[in-house]
Amino acid sequence: MNTALITGAARGIGLATTKAFLGAGWRVIALDKDFGKFDATGNVERVQYDLTDIAGIPALVGRLGDIHTLINNAGVLYCDPYESIPEAHKREILAVNLEAPVALIAALAPQMTARGRGRIVSVGSVAAFTGHPDLWYGITKAGLLNLTKSWATQLGRHGVLVNAVAPGPTHTDMYEQLPESRKDMVTRTVYSGRAARPDEVAATILWLGTQSPEYVNGTTVDCNNGSYPR
Repeated sequence: MNTALITGAARGIGLATTKAFLGAGWRVIALDKDFGKFDATGNVERVQYDLTDIAGIPALVGRLGDIHTLINNAGVLYCDPYESIPEAHKREILAVNLEAPVALIAALAPQMTARGRGRIVSVGSVAAFTGHPDLWYGITKAGLLNLTKSWATQLGRHGVLVNAVAPGPTHTDMYEQLPESRKDMVTRTVYSGRAARPDEVAATILWLGTQSPEYVNGTTVDCNNGSYPR
């Protein structure tokens, strides 16, 4: 049975993605630091881990066994004014949004290349393409899309597919912390006049993580319903 490792799996897009993989008959290792809202059932193993501990990631991966698909979903956002961003917030955003995905890919690359197959999907954001109000969030999401191309260059010749999705605003706990003015902007700019549902993004991640053609590699699939500022 194929196994997917999904980070930030206990809520929002991560939880919807966990359920999507379970529904497709996969075993899921659900990684998060808090499972208080986790309600997925079936062939799922919970792993409690704080992804700010970058140094511990190689040992963590070494304990998990065979992983066929990695979903880098965990993300952090703080709505701080750009002129007064706490250093602790900046460090957490950089660690969780960017450094942890790099470390997870590096730790899993040897087993995937030895197997001659594997899939990696990272959850970016429309924020990667715009000047974003949450400065370090936008910076890390742009970096995540670049690392997708960089890792695909390194791993593609070994049969490993490395792709990303770039969702627009999605109904999650992260979305709910946005100011009302930002939510109003979403409804004005997207074609459908609403934020995305987590299951819509999860379906895109599932496709990339399980059955997209092998020639889809090093790319980012927009899942944002036109939510670019204009």
